[in-house]
Amino acid sequence: MSFPEGFLWGGATAANQCEGAYNEGGRGLANVDITPHGKNRFKVMLGLDNTLDFHEGEYYPAKVGIDMYHHFKEDIALFGEMGFKVYRMSIAWSRIFPNGDEETPNEEGLKFYEDLFKECHKYGIEPLVTITHFDCPIHLIKKYGGWKNRKLVGFYENLCRVLFTRYKGLVKYWLTFNEINMILHAPFMGAGLLIENKETEMKDKYQAIHHELVASALATKIAHEIDPNNMVGCMLAAGNTYPYTCKPEDVWKAMEKDREGYFFIDVQARGQYPNYALKKMKREDTMPAMEEGDLELLKNNTVDFVSFSYYSSKVASTEEMAPTTEGNVFASVKNPYLSASEWGWQIDPLGLRITLNSIYDRYQKPLFIVENGLGAKDVIEEDGAINDDYRIEYIREHIKAMHDAIEIDGVELLGYTTWGCIDLVSASTGEMSKRYGFIYVDRDDEGNGTLERRKKKSFDWYKEVISSNGESLE
Repeated sequence: MSFPEGFLWGGATAANQCEGAYNEGGRGLANVDITPHGKNRFKVMLGLDNTLDFHEGEYYPAKVGIDMYHHFKEDIALFGEMGFKVYRMSIAWSRIFPNGDEETPNEEGLKFYEDLFKECHKYGIEPLVTITHFDCPIHLIKKYGGWKNRKLVGFYENLCRVLFTRYKGLVKYWLTFNEINMILHAPFMGAGLLIENKETEMKDKYQAIHHELVASALATKIAHEIDPNNMVGCMLAAGNTYPYTCKPEDVWKAMEKDREGYFFIDVQARGQYPNYALKKMKREDTMPAMEEGDLELLKNNTVDFVSFSYYSSKVASTEEMAPTTEGNVFASVKNPYLSASEWGWQIDPLGLRITLNSIYDRYQKPLFIVENGLGAKDVIEEDGAINDDYRIEYIREHIKAMHDAIEIDGVELLGYTTWGCIDLVSASTGEMSKRYGFIYVDRDDEGNGTLERRKKKSFDWYKEVISSNGESLE
């Protein structure tokens, strides 16, 4: 049961969840920095807190993260020991342009990532870089209102030109926006949007969506012009939606829920707005303003591959009383046939194969799974061991599912990066106790701990998976 030659095995993180050093190296303040741990986290993520600063008495986990800013050589050495072929990470926009709208970038920030990329290559690891993983400089939110303002397309273009030029030869794989469909669910995180007027909320969201889609196409165009070897992908928070019953209304509801996410990738991968989306926006009066040349830009600059995160499938029902669960920030009807994690995320390995087939059938472009993993509470035994067999089992079953998608179904899959290959701050809850990594980091939900790194049982298991190219899974 081996995988294709050259398959890219690795792991994934995001700057705002692991990097820390929020006020070092000339970095500016970003939306992700002021998202607290605790009961107010979702209020901020949803754009319902317009303070745009730190609150007294709140704990902000992104300020330190796991301090990868000062530990990246140690961390990448551990990734190299596991045999990573690829490491998915992200750029903190405000580390390159502290306010976001400067003409000249911050050299100290550029040098940090240059050193990090060179460290990856030292171990034969290809960086897969997300240009924007929920990061938006606070200045761009205060002055321009976030991505609903067209000016952000130009500021993002400036960021991309700097990155593609500076890191030519160091970075080949790029993603434009992380989980771009998150705008609909957590607009402050997804697009720096504050919900100040409920009547215009959806129109503002779709305007921001259009600007990000245009920016993504522009980034793809520039990347190919600067270096024809660049491969640019889009990124979707995925997971097929099942109908709760075979009642046609439930089937239709499930299709509608899937279209909410596919809409974004339809534009990025096919190059045009799908008719169902155009009809919906016209019907609901959410059609965004477009500039001359936007549609041509989208048409001529589609992505090279489609990447996505997969944690669970979802279920849709027309019955209001259907039991619900939470998965990421996406609410879903509970699937009675699936078990769940400690945080209620339902576990569905076959759903990954279903999702892979759905996306590949739809776009016929190479795919890349850039997030998949299990958040769990890990225990350090008396002898210092961390026996995370539950994580091994979860990843093993998902690897088997993606192997079947490749070998039996013919899906073209470039690689697989597990989420949180090293423990980091949870995006949805701000917790450290919700651990995903093969590497344990000594830090708790209140910010206490030594930040010491420690290998879990899954570390050596995944090392063997990679060295055998997926043949050894036991």
